[in-house]
Amino acid sequence: MKTKYIHKFYFFLGFLFILSACTNDLDVIPKDDDEFLSEDFYANPNSYKQALAGIYGNLSLTGTGGSGTSNLEGIDAGTSQYARTLWYLQDLAADEPIWSYENDEGGAVKEIQRNTWGPNNTILLGFFSRAMFTVALTNDFLRQSSPEALEARGHTSKVGNDIVAYRAEARLLRALAYYHLMDLFGKAAFVTENDPVGVYQGPQYNRAQLFDFIESELLDIEGDLVAPQQNEYARADKAVAWTILAKIYLNANVYIGQDKNTECITYTKKVIGGGFSLASDYGLNFLADNDFNEAGQNEIIFPLVCDGIVTQNYGATTVIINGEVGSLESNTAELGAQGWGGALRVREQFANKFLNGDVPLTDERNTLITAGRTADIVDVGDRDSGFVITKFKNVTSTGEAGPDPTFVDTDFPMFRLADIYLMYAEAVVRGGAGGSMTDAVNYVNLLRNRAHSATISASNLTLPFLIDERSRELYWEGHRRQDLIRFGLYTGGNYNWAFKGGSANGIALPSHLNVYPIPANNMAANPNLTQNPGY
Repeated sequence: MKTKYIHKFYFFLGFLFILSACTNDLDVIPKDDDEFLSEDFYANPNSYKQALAGIYGNLSLTGTGGSGTSNLEGIDAGTSQYARTLWYLQDLAADEPIWSYENDEGGAVKEIQRNTWGPNNTILLGFFSRAMFTVALTNDFLRQSSPEALEARGHTSKVGNDIVAYRAEARLLRALAYYHLMDLFGKAAFVTENDPVGVYQGPQYNRAQLFDFIESELLDIEGDLVAPQQNEYARADKAVAWTILAKIYLNANVYIGQDKNTECITYTKKVIGGGFSLASDYGLNFLADNDFNEAGQNEIIFPLVCDGIVTQNYGATTVIINGEVGSLESNTAELGAQGWGGALRVREQFANKFLNGDVPLTDERNTLITAGRTADIVDVGDRDSGFVITKFKNVTSTGEAGPDPTFVDTDFPMFRLADIYLMYAEAVVRGGAGGSMTDAVNYVNLLRNRAHSATISASNLTLPFLIDERSRELYWEGHRRQDLIRFGLYTGGNYNWAFKGGSANGIALPSHLNVYPIPANNMAANPNLTQNPGY
C-alpha cells in the first residue's frame, strides 16, 4: 500500500532548493540561479531527497514567490505550469472543453482551441520550456548524485540504497518529459547528464530517436524503481514506468510507424497485476482528498500534486474547477471554488457522447449541467450557451471544501487504472497478442458497471465504440488530442467538432497539425532545432 504523501511542504522546499541547478546546457533560463551553491546544498546528505522533490515540484509549481511567479526567464506563470499547458494542448485543442475568454494569454488560448496556432504561441513556449526544465533539473541531479560525486562528499554510506531509487525516479521524470515532447512536438533538444555543462546545445532528436531513448531508459531503470504502490503517494514506481511504456507502444504507429500493440498488452498487464483497483465511485478520482481517499490509494497510478495552501498556482485543476462554475448556475459551494464566471463549457460533440438525442444516457460519469442551456455554442464569448460540467471538485469525499476557493486541493490524475483497462482493450481490438477479448470486454464492463451504464458484449467492442468510451471515461484528463490522432480523427475532415479550425461548425485540418510547431524562442536559443513541416 502506498504511504501517504506527507511532504507537500517538503516538496515545495525541494523545488525552491533545486532552482540552483545548472541549466545552461539547455535552452531555458531559470531565475535566481545563483541563489546558493550546489556544493553547500549537497553538503547535507538529506538534500538528495529534497532535490528529487524539486524535480517533482516542476510538474506542479511555476515559482517560489507566490501564485503568479515563474522561475523561467521571460515566461509567464500562467502559460508555463506543466499540467495546465499539457491540458490545453491535449484537451482544449480537441473536441471537449472550450474557453470563454479567448483573448487570454494574448490570444494564445484562442489559437489553441481553434487549431490556428503558430510558433509564437506562448502556451507552446511555456510547455516546451517547462518540459525541458525537467530535463535540465534531472541532468543536474544525476551529476550531483553520481557515485563519484557521492564519494567525493563522503556521502556514499550515508545515502545507502535510497540513492539508487532516487536516481531511477529522476530518470523516469526525464523520460516522462521527453515522452510529452515527442507526442506534442515530434522532436526536442536532447541532453543528458553526460553532456558538457555550460554553453552546450543539445542536438535535435526526432520521434524515432526519442522513442528509442524513452523505451531504453524506462527498461533500464525498471529494476531500480520501487514496486507498485510501495512508494510515497505522488512518487513514481514501477507501475508509472510501465504505464509510460504502454502509452508509447499504443501510439507507436503514430510515433515510429510500427505496430506495438502486443507490447502495449504486455505492459498494461503488468500494471493491472500491480495491485491497483478501481475506486468504488468514479467521482472519488476528482475530489480534493483524492490523495487520501480510495481513489488515491487504489486507482490513481500517478498524480500531479496540488495544495490550496502550500502549492498555490494556476495549474490544471485550479483552472478546471474554477472554470466549471457556471455563469447561470449557483454551484460555487458544490465545487468548492469561487469560479471565473463561466469560463469553461463543453463542445456539442462531447455532450453528445452522453446523450441519446436530448435524453441523457444512464451513466454516472455524466456530469453535464444542461438546464436552461443549449448544447450548441454560436458565440464562444457567450458564457450562457453550451453545457457545463462538474467532474472535478475542490470538495472532499466527506463534503468539506478545500481551504482556498481559488487554489484547489484536487490533484491532477495523470495516469489511472481506468485508462489502463481501456488501453488493454484497444490493443486487443487492434490485434495485439497476449491478451483476450474476454478480458478486454470484462475490463470495459468494470468501468461501465461502476458508472451504472449498460454493459457491452464482444460484438460491441469496436474502435468507434472505444474512442467514444475513452471520452466518456477520461474527459478533461489530458488524453483527447492524442487519442483522436491515434484513431485518425484529429486532422482531416472525417470528424469535425465546433470551432475546429476556427469555424463554428468545424472544418478539416491539414495533417501537419498532428504535431505542434517548435516554439520560435526555443529555436532561437538552440540553432540545432528545426521547424516542423507546414509551419
